Amino acid sequence: MRKKLVTAVLLATSLLAACASNNPSAEPAPTGAASSKPSADPVKIETMQEGGVVSADGPGFPKDDFVKNELNKKLNMDLTMTMEANDFTAKLSTRMAGGNPADLMLISKDQVQKFAQSGVLLDMTPYLSKLTDYKKFVGEDQLSKGNIGGKQVALPKASGITIFTYWIRKDWLNTLKLNAPTTIDELFNVAKAFTENDPDGNGKKDTFGMTGTGIDTFAPVFGAYGVSNSLTSPSILLNGKITNSLYDPNMKEALTAVKRFVDAGVVDPEFLVNKGNTSKDKAFQGKIGIVFDGWSGIIRDEQVKIWKQANPNAEWVQLTALKGPTGLQFTSMKELGASGNLIALPKSLEKQPEKLNKIIELLNYVSTTDGNRLVDYGVKDVHYKADGDKITITDQGKKENGYTFAYQFTGRPELSYLKTKFPAQASYIEIEANLPRLPVADKMIDLPSGYNKADVDTFVQEEITKFIYGKTPITDYSKFLATLEGTFNYKLYTDAVTKQAAALGLTK
Repeated sequence: MRKKLVTAVLLATSLLAACASNNPSAEPAPTGAASSKPSADPVKIETMQEGGVVSADGPGFPKDDFVKNELNKKLNMDLTMTMEANDFTAKLSTRMAGGNPADLMLISKDQVQKFAQSGVLLDMTPYLSKLTDYKKFVGEDQLSKGNIGGKQVALPKASGITIFTYWIRKDWLNTLKLNAPTTIDELFNVAKAFTENDPDGNGKKDTFGMTGTGIDTFAPVFGAYGVSNSLTSPSILLNGKITNSLYDPNMKEALTAVKRFVDAGVVDPEFLVNKGNTSKDKAFQGKIGIVFDGWSGIIRDEQVKIWKQANPNAEWVQLTALKGPTGLQFTSMKELGASGNLIALPKSLEKQPEKLNKIIELLNYVSTTDGNRLVDYGVKDVHYKADGDKITITDQGKKENGYTFAYQFTGRPELSYLKTKFPAQASYIEIEANLPRLPVADKMIDLPSGYNKADVDTFVQEEITKFIYGKTPITDYSKFLATLEGTFNYKLYTDAVTKQAAALGLTK
């Protein structure tokens, strides 16, 4: 009896081994996989990010979600896409605190820092060697964007491009027989003429020269003086050196220049409080002749339709970088550490190697040519055609691929993507992408302990506003810096920038 039992067990074991050898799940893990035993069943993965999508079926993902279907089939997974358009931060925090996080989260740098300090994020450092396709796509030199306290607690997406410049009413220039401005003085003179000389010919003094959203309205003016228009990101990196714009003598000159525009009444009086599309709406209505905005806000087909309906004779064109008094030309600043949302994984995945393996596989795949084209444009030969590197979106793709951005977990090749999606606007996109901009490094810096960034940002914004409107004379600028250092301990921050920039190899 005992002999028969042993024989039966050996037979069963042999049969199981034979089945396993013919089972795809028993094959070696693909390149980029973490150490785990693959399963025949699809691995369930949930992603979470802020926002919403609109598909051809209406709000939300389409019933036939071809991107999800392709990813699930290709990677043997069961993907759930969670998008929160309202109260994202609160919902994210609740899930993290409750021990029920999503498997892959796209979150801000501030959120990454908060969760990293709580120790609830997975340190990706041990797994970077497996993320081969991801690193090739994003660039290994970009990884520091997700490094906090020496740990790779988040992964950056591929870098985007910086847009926005001054757009000007060319038809108003023609009416007043003016040339497009190329310097700060010429900009002032044109703005003054647009305000005082009735450029729309309606016999009324009802126009202003310029508008924008907040202090960014004057980004090209600050740039022409070589200082950052983002007063909360003032650390400029040029020629291997870090300079804080708030301490740069040219900042007082830039503020004096901005005050000149404000004092002359050539700027929309509400420019500091404009929100969202307010400044653009005023420009489209024919109230403003110069607006600081991006190609997507001005020249996309649907935007052109709006301002052409309001005024068929309107013609908006881009300005190049304006020249400052010392010859500097920067349209605005660009943040070196900016990566949009970062990819973060919960620490609990350490104990779920199969799921972690699948996420690594997913990040690698959407970083390959085929995978990234899927999440950018849709299914090949259905939603787009490929002729080498040239991509042409089909009519079906134009109708159906409007939601695919939600799957661009590792980003996209921004310039080529935008020029492919918006071929009629390609030249405008190219111009804005290639304008000179001041690199600032603040997004790459971990905030030092004891430094209250929110209080500092509020104070700086309030005081700069007082300088612009003459409530505080610019001759008192040194007192502003003294308060910044004394009351707000700003030197903690500047020292941290200097030290960390050197550690990151940014400075020489």
